[in-house]
Amino acid sequence: MGIQISPSILSADFARLADEIGRISDAADWVHVDVMDNHFVPNLTLGLPIVEALLKHSAIPVDCHLMIEDPDRWAPAYAEAGAKSVTIHAEAARAPVRTLRQIRSAGARASLALNPATSIEQYEDLFPEVDMILLMTVEPGFGGQKFLDMVLPKVRRTRELIKGRDLDIWLQVDGGVSAETIERCAEAGADVFVAGNAVYGAEDPAEAVRSLRALAEKATHSDQPFGFGNR
Repeated sequence: MGIQISPSILSADFARLADEIGRISDAADWVHVDVMDNHFVPNLTLGLPIVEALLKHSAIPVDCHLMIEDPDRWAPAYAEAGAKSVTIHAEAARAPVRTLRQIRSAGARASLALNPATSIEQYEDLFPEVDMILLMTVEPGFGGQKFLDMVLPKVRRTRELIKGRDLDIWLQVDGGVSAETIERCAEAGADVFVAGNAVYGAEDPAEAVRSLRALAEKATHSDQPFGFGNR
């Protein structure tokens, strides 16, 4: 599995979401949909009915990131609706094993997200239950935030833990990913990148996706100690 780019429609025009997804369809691997409930995070975005509508118009798979208070109740429904990847937050889930298994049973990839201050080690036993780990590189809730370099050591540590268990788990980073930060993330071991403003703030979002992919691929083939070529 190579580099994957998942543009976030949090930075897109909410009045034209289907068209905004179309602008990246020829370049992106996923479309990242941030579901926020104004409880787990201090922002309110969209929910299941809008995701169901978007699924009818998206030519690329939908990657749903649930920043909500009760993911155990709601996450399986997003998978059942047709999202191909559903992410729940470790900090919010009360029954993560059951919920992750329900997501998989509904046909989606199951992902576990961690906030910047949440350590990865306490969730290592859940690795066999997940297809992807999402490490937030900003505090969740709003787009356009500055990338937190403090998370990079956790990205490296997570990649080491995945490799130590010989599991096929994708490692996603989300928050402040741009042309200035994506290489550092790739060198640290990330292989799936969520980018919002860096894509939808560009004149040509598809070309922005291609540029980000090229930068990440360049970093993974470098001689940096955490580049993919050295795993």
